[in-house]
Amino acid sequence: MQRLAMDLRMLSRELSLYLEHQVRVGFFGSGVGLSLILGFSVAYAFYYLSSIAKKPQLVTGGESFSRFLQDHCPVVTETYYPTVWCWEGRGQTLLRPFITSKPPVQYRNELIKTADGGQISLDWFDNDNSTCYMDASTRPTILLLPGLTGTSKESYILHMIHLSEELGYRCVVFNNRGVAGENLLTPRTYCCANTEDLETVIHHVHSLYPSAPFLAAGVSMGGHRHMFVKQVDMDHVMKAKSIREFDKRFTSVMFGYQTIDDYYTDASPSPRLKSVGIPVLCLNSVDDVFSPSHAIPIETAKQNPNVALVLTSYGGHIGFLEGIWPRQSTYMDRVFKQFVQAMVEHGHELS
Repeated sequence: MQRLAMDLRMLSRELSLYLEHQVRVGFFGSGVGLSLILGFSVAYAFYYLSSIAKKPQLVTGGESFSRFLQDHCPVVTETYYPTVWCWEGRGQTLLRPFITSKPPVQYRNELIKTADGGQISLDWFDNDNSTCYMDASTRPTILLLPGLTGTSKESYILHMIHLSEELGYRCVVFNNRGVAGENLLTPRTYCCANTEDLETVIHHVHSLYPSAPFLAAGVSMGGHRHMFVKQVDMDHVMKAKSIREFDKRFTSVMFGYQTIDDYYTDASPSPRLKSVGIPVLCLNSVDDVFSPSHAIPIETAKQNPNVALVLTSYGGHIGFLEGIWPRQSTYMDRVFKQFVQAMVEHGHELS
């Protein structure tokens, strides 16, 4: 409460000084307009600081991981201040792609073959100018996994690469089949429950740099039609009006599930959390419309000392906008940077 009162006094003073210089006293007559604006601003500031800006909930399955995060990734325990004019989840979700900047990144593309005759597109940022890790064989490698229909051109991926470049790391982006402009060679795309392509990529990247620290960061969770007409009714698929309808008509059929519920059960991370054997940090907003609070496996996470959940009150789906005009960085960016750096430089403390 002492910190809240101090923040409120500071904000009120700054608003008063601003309004004295920017708003004429005669506005709405004899300073009445100024008083109204100032009163509303102070009331909104109080509401924002008392109800919107909050520290995230840190859920861990062990004291060791919790201390590690507090020492080396302090952002997960600091107050998250969502953009003051856009803190609600749906607004954050919709505006992020249009507001955040897209740092320029030069990729080196690589196509690798899969066992079923398909191909996977990898976009590399080698960071050969790294002054921290000049030896490419030991330069830390970050595997980046874009969200649904996402590619290496997404703003959040570009920001992660920019932050990794600052740290001297190498990045490689895994583009799922059928996206990033690559043709599908087989009638198969990807789904949340299938990890064969990811396993292929992990083995490939690790084989290239076996001595380098290897980390992965994934965000959230399409294609070319002529490859699927023999397996599914594409006209029926394209009439789907919801994600569930699409998964029922296409995804579950494509990957051989008897029902849509069978697919969703298999795709859920909850049953797998207990078997996670390496440190994993998950960031989720409880107002995420695609991953709502009731679906977050908090109790399961508490049973594994390798798992930590960072749950913010606001942030939407891949939003996490902060600051007055959030173009350059988001809360998610700061969590990413601090955590990967902590794992590269201090990960041995968790061994």
